[in-house]
Amino acid sequence: MTVFSAFSNEQIIEFLKSQVTDGEVFTDPETLNKQSFSSKMTSDDSGLALAYIEAKSTKDIQGVMRAARKFHIPVIPQDQYTSTVVGADGLTGSFVLSTKQMNHIKEISKADSLAVVEPGVINGDLDKAAREQGMFYAPDPGSKPISGIGGNVATNAGGMSTVKYGATKDNVLGLKAVLADGREIKLGGRTLKQAFGYDLTQLFVGSEGTLGVITEVTVKLMPIPIGQPTMGIAFFEDMTKLAEAVAEIRISGVYPTMLEALDNATIEALDKYEGTHFSDNSGAMLIFKVDNSVPEVVDKLKELMAEHGAKNATVTTDSTEQAALEKLRRDMLPAVFAGQNHIMEDMAMPLSKLAPMMDYIHEVGEQEHLKIYVAGHAGDGNVHPTIVWPKEETETPQAVVEALQLMFHKTLELGGTISGEHAVGTLKNQWNNEELGEDVDQIQHQIKALFDPMGLLNPKRKIN
Repeated sequence: MTVFSAFSNEQIIEFLKSQVTDGEVFTDPETLNKQSFSSKMTSDDSGLALAYIEAKSTKDIQGVMRAARKFHIPVIPQDQYTSTVVGADGLTGSFVLSTKQMNHIKEISKADSLAVVEPGVINGDLDKAAREQGMFYAPDPGSKPISGIGGNVATNAGGMSTVKYGATKDNVLGLKAVLADGREIKLGGRTLKQAFGYDLTQLFVGSEGTLGVITEVTVKLMPIPIGQPTMGIAFFEDMTKLAEAVAEIRISGVYPTMLEALDNATIEALDKYEGTHFSDNSGAMLIFKVDNSVPEVVDKLKELMAEHGAKNATVTTDSTEQAALEKLRRDMLPAVFAGQNHIMEDMAMPLSKLAPMMDYIHEVGEQEHLKIYVAGHAGDGNVHPTIVWPKEETETPQAVVEALQLMFHKTLELGGTISGEHAVGTLKNQWNNEELGEDVDQIQHQIKALFDPMGLLNPKRKIN
């Protein structure tokens, strides 16, 4: 069927370039391929973008939205492009709008315990800058060294310290965003309390670029705790015993900063990757941290772990040794992924259901004859099972699909969520009705239509 286009691609690009006056517009095939496709790309209406824009100002973003409205072009917001759920890949003929060049820390206020940043500021860079003034930025996703604050906000990223300091949503005071109609709105502010109006700030946190493009974020900063932090490791018979110990620790009053769990398969992968010998202890490993080395706190931790069969528990206040333990946890993913096809999942459970879920994941692996590595942020009930299969198998095996379906249904049955901190993107948007229910699913679409009536912002992501 012949389609009589009103405008050629050349005319669209010419107008787009006239609207982006501070940043840069790319249309060369190499850049478009690089910024349109990730390793997790799906075949569902995915393809090469028409243009890739690196915005350097709010005015650039408004210009892109002006062009998008004029020509009815989808806009895919990107920050540092670290999405694990195909949340920022290009769609055929779309504008990919990157904010990574908007990377200035505008303000660090120790007096107000906050920072004001552009979306492209790297999480770890903000934390480093804050620490130079005696403060720190608490959210610490595994992508801390490479992910941007804007992307963290858009996905409500979590991390290892969520057990004590919360996820990104718990650390955002306010933000600015450009809507689909080009308006820049200011939400929230600089106060720790605010009761006026509907809480649109939190509506935008985790919205995955479907409601607006974030241009500025105001986040909480915390004072660096007095005293020397303590970290340690302990080994358990299996992940179920570890989960039971974690449940007791969480309600003990010691307020851990980190409770990270790794099963034996993951430990073996790390040993191979790092040249360590932790798997000699077998079972499962818990990496724990508290903000200070008060003897009563450390003794209580050891006592609770011993009650649940912990072995070879060690603690350290040495900063170099602690850094090595944190690196060990962050290296988990490259260690597990090395040389294999993989899917890492992201379920979060009520704390009382973490141990049963650990048992169930093991059962699914045996039932489907799959290798499943299990690790996660045990302190907040967030579990990351990673299923692997041979590199030479280009298609995802049916057993992997069935295993994921079984784990997702079990998670919902136990009162959990199938996306704890990695967002929804394209990979999970078919599950909205299943997790949220029909009525809430419909309300989600109504909210989307209110903010983006033309459906231009990151279509087919978050909700479908």
